[in-house]
Amino acid sequence: MGVPDLCTTFRFSTAGLPVAARAQAVRDLHNRERPLLPAGSEPIEPLEPLPNLPVLVAVTKRTLPGLAIVSGTFGGLRHGIRPCKAVANGADDLLIGVNVRGCSTALQHDREQLLSDGDAIVATRGDTGLSLVRPTPARFLGCRMSRRAVAALLGRLDEAPMSLGPHGTEALSLLVTYACAIADNLPLATPELQRLAVSHVQDLMAAIIAAVRGGRVVAEGRGIAAARLRAIMTDISTNLGDGDLSVAEVAQRQRVTPRYVHKLFEAEGLTFSSFVLGQRLARAHRMLSDPRFSDRTIGSVAFDVGFGDLSYFNRTFRHHYGATPGEIRQSALKLDRTRR
Repeated sequence: MGVPDLCTTFRFSTAGLPVAARAQAVRDLHNRERPLLPAGSEPIEPLEPLPNLPVLVAVTKRTLPGLAIVSGTFGGLRHGIRPCKAVANGADDLLIGVNVRGCSTALQHDREQLLSDGDAIVATRGDTGLSLVRPTPARFLGCRMSRRAVAALLGRLDEAPMSLGPHGTEALSLLVTYACAIADNLPLATPELQRLAVSHVQDLMAAIIAAVRGGRVVAEGRGIAAARLRAIMTDISTNLGDGDLSVAEVAQRQRVTPRYVHKLFEAEGLTFSSFVLGQRLARAHRMLSDPRFSDRTIGSVAFDVGFGDLSYFNRTFRHHYGATPGEIRQSALKLDRTRR
């Protein structure tokens, strides 16, 4: 896999295409993507529409140095993963595919594996490649990385047939959370951040493969901690409107201790309470800057993002943004009027 200076993102969807044109558009996708990729990168693996079935594609591919992540929904398609001999530098590829939601069938050699919600496969390309068949829409996540990179954490990894991944394990759940965040444009604007994200995914893939082998990773890697923190931050964002949101509640939902949550934030130079406050203020600022919420009172906005004391909200908001909530709203409304 090539090493681009910056990570690249490719997106494709059939949503805006006429139904009759979707099958051919999907067949052409493999070649259409090539000009958009950096030298040495491989395009999305070939897609073949299944006969007499509606075609649906909504896919994002993000390529970082040493890692490719493909995320999206496919329906009415056969997704062919090419054999190692058909891919430049592909003999060393390690693949983990997660069937996030829906039903798929994975086929390699004479092995067939039905995948339901949350199931995953671990595979190498092999001399025949493999296929993923999705007659009906299925949400998926795929990660591709060098075997040698993961072997550095686990020991030698030889060519191996497709195996069913460890369903429901924490490492798999964390990989989905973290890799989806990367695919959805988690900011990775510098080579240092890209290398850090790749090393995190390496750790998570190593933990998953260790579970497939019946073993375990000796020490919790950087990636597991980073993915746990990402999951905790997502939990906080989802429950931000709960004025009584506490570290104990979040820790219980994430199946860790409150002290561990504090340690994760401390490692990033943050505290749980400062992160929650910052997220609440940011969400309030977005709402006050959006004309669609102009009919909402400032008190209502403050309550919706989890503040129980309006005077405290006004004080902290002004300290953080250098303007009152009312001034931010008026500025946004004035800008909206000039645009019309």
